[in-house]
Amino acid sequence: MLAQQCVSAIAAQLDANGSGPALLPSYPSLGNAPKEFATANAFTAYVYDNALAGLSLLALGEPLRAAQIADALALAQEHDPDFTDGRLRNAYRAGAIHGAIALPGWWDSRAKRWVEDPYQVGSESGPIAWAILLWTSLALHGINSNVYFCAAKRAAHWINKNLVASNGFYGGYFGFPPNPQKLRWISTEQNTDLAIAFHRVGMTAEAAHSAQFVHTMHNPHTGLFAAGLTPNGRLNTMIAADANLWPYLAGLTNRAVVSLTIRKLAWPRVKPAGIGFSLASQGIWMEGTGFAALSLIKAGYAPQGQNFLATISTQMAPDGYIFAASTRTLDTGLAVGPGKSSEKFEYYRVPALAPTAWTALAADGYNPLVPNIS
Repeated sequence: MLAQQCVSAIAAQLDANGSGPALLPSYPSLGNAPKEFATANAFTAYVYDNALAGLSLLALGEPLRAAQIADALALAQEHDPDFTDGRLRNAYRAGAIHGAIALPGWWDSRAKRWVEDPYQVGSESGPIAWAILLWTSLALHGINSNVYFCAAKRAAHWINKNLVASNGFYGGYFGFPPNPQKLRWISTEQNTDLAIAFHRVGMTAEAAHSAQFVHTMHNPHTGLFAAGLTPNGRLNTMIAADANLWPYLAGLTNRAVVSLTIRKLAWPRVKPAGIGFSLASQGIWMEGTGFAALSLIKAGYAPQGQNFLATISTQMAPDGYIFAASTRTLDTGLAVGPGKSSEKFEYYRVPALAPTAWTALAADGYNPLVPNIS
């Protein structure tokens, strides 16, 4: 029931664009968000969010609708306004895609000029990996196999050519063409995504390189994973939900990490009903609670997983989308972009695509981070 409610909301948003390729707004309603965030995200379709939406549609028996999103991402790769090398941007302008792809942005009435966000027009390895997961999931189900495998391989080869490090893969690029800044931090979460994405396209050495980095981030004393490495190579000891639960879903660690992570990040602390992004979060992060529910169910803790889903079901907006956070503002403990002047990375209590898709996947029991699809 909950899975179908979420997918029906996603499908309704997609159907509003017609039957062709389209990307969905990550935040269809921004009335409760701060003005700056709302302005920058009013018509923005993040690649990670849309890949998740496509996977949730596929999981719930809507492969043709999932293909609309996959086709849009393939067109975005093919018709980038600046690059021809197989990369994807972190985000595009939401809506139907008819060939030329539009990057997100907005008109600054004070400066009287068009403005773009340096993160949105950049390219990070994690979101690209999720596009690869969508393309290959559809291809492995016999849908547009040649087109999607070709797109997935181009994207994977771009990552391997441009972001390989001696240990794992770098974060990506931030900023504007022609010379965006290379992000030299290395993420446990992103390398988890890449381990599966590379495996899907037959790049076994690269998959092993990613997986090995994830393994090096595991602390045998705590049983948990560090978030990764900072640009100067130091260990980022933050305990983040995705950096710990995704390795389990990807088969890179055992189920012990699931209960350890839940105990560490559960909120409220006394009676766990969900989790935060990290210890910096003072509230429930619905996206993370969704994949935590899936992890709990897969790890054999189904009652607690169902409790998490019950919490999420109380956080549904009238349009069927799930709110991003239980509180007005949810801190992650991270920043957006490089440098000391970077903005805090926060979530807000607005309906959002990513938690809606993860809720559908969890309620259906569909794990998108498996090496192959039977």
